[in-house]
Amino acid sequence: MKFQDSKAYILRTPRQTATMRFFLIFVILCGFCNEAYGKGSLDIDLKLKALNKPALKTIKSEDGDIIDCIDIYKQHAFDHPALKNHKIQMKPSVKFGTKKTTIPNNGSSEHIKSQIWSKSGKCPMGTIPVRRVSREDISRASSPSHFGRKTPHKYSFLDNALQHKGNFNITPAKINEAQPRLRSEAFIVALGFNFVGAQSDINIWNPPRVEATDYSTAQIWLVGGLSENFESVEAGWMVNPAVFGDSRTRLFISWTTDGYTKTGCINLLCAGFVQTSKKFALGATVEPVSSSSSTQYHITVSIFLDPNSGNWWLTCENNVLGYWPGTLFNYLKHSATAVQWGGEVHSPNVVLKKPHTTTSMGSGQWASYIWAEACFHTNLRIKDYSMQLKYPQYLSEYADEYNCYSTLLHRKTYMSEPHFYFGGPGRNSRCP
Repeated sequence: MKFQDSKAYILRTPRQTATMRFFLIFVILCGFCNEAYGKGSLDIDLKLKALNKPALKTIKSEDGDIIDCIDIYKQHAFDHPALKNHKIQMKPSVKFGTKKTTIPNNGSSEHIKSQIWSKSGKCPMGTIPVRRVSREDISRASSPSHFGRKTPHKYSFLDNALQHKGNFNITPAKINEAQPRLRSEAFIVALGFNFVGAQSDINIWNPPRVEATDYSTAQIWLVGGLSENFESVEAGWMVNPAVFGDSRTRLFISWTTDGYTKTGCINLLCAGFVQTSKKFALGATVEPVSSSSSTQYHITVSIFLDPNSGNWWLTCENNVLGYWPGTLFNYLKHSATAVQWGGEVHSPNVVLKKPHTTTSMGSGQWASYIWAEACFHTNLRIKDYSMQLKYPQYLSEYADEYNCYSTLLHRKTYMSEPHFYFGGPGRNSRCP
């Protein structure tokens, strides 16, 4: 009987051993998971602490955003190593100028004067409005360090422009040398050697579809430097569900000093841009938006260099929002090589990827649909070392994927102010 009990015990041993091994593996894996989760959670906490500075006043917007009024001298910009001893410049030493023209236009559109959050309150003097970032916002990013950043990009035409000392006109063949990664762009570009400012009226729409991991913009770029490490300052509107958690149209800015490889971000999601205005909140919702065959809305965006300080200033609707300090840049310290007006769709499913993303650009309609249907830039202006605000003399149109997003520079009459139309639906029968 004892022998049988012993034999039974011996027969049970392998099963028990396997169970114990499984249990130990489970415990070890749980330990790794908790450690990884703990580190990820800590990284998010540190990011939130850096971005959400103590507020002197908090405003709850009717669209769900929380706007914190932050001491202007304690904003995130001054966490940048290059700005530790930076003395804030409250206003530019020069004015950008006016875009007024007596040339007849294709049609009229209304200005956007304010943002939704401002209906619920105002920030006091000495503060700036900053959209509060939530834990959920950062959790949607691949990592806290990548939150609010664009992916690396290249513009090989910049190298050609430098070789030709600015006397170089972009053609589609030359631009195709720089096939974007993870983005599809449609724009019109002026290429020179000494741009110190640019502006346009940007038609405001809410694209009919933007996939959860994509974003869609309408914007101005001022670009300088070399193709793989170009520098840029940018502004316009965007729809970005991954960053903001919704599909609203929002005011945005962006910058980089190395082709988005390690530097820069959108809005105030990294240290760099110095905000001085208490009227506009970067990343906050812009309304109303345009609708088909109905009232059109736009926002006037200007970016210009202050020759005395070397700072690049941003204005919206003649309101000075703030500046990118000149100390951030190398090539953009004195001027930009190219100015672009248009839009971009960022997605893993663009440029020869199938199936193509369904994310739309602009209004979601083709550029050929023109007024009250397609998104546009108008009153395009540049400023060079002549310091005169003027319509750019030479322009080249370009789209990465004409069957997905198109462009059209259009005049209603010979004497009309041109409108640059751009955009499209994304995936369609010609763009599978």
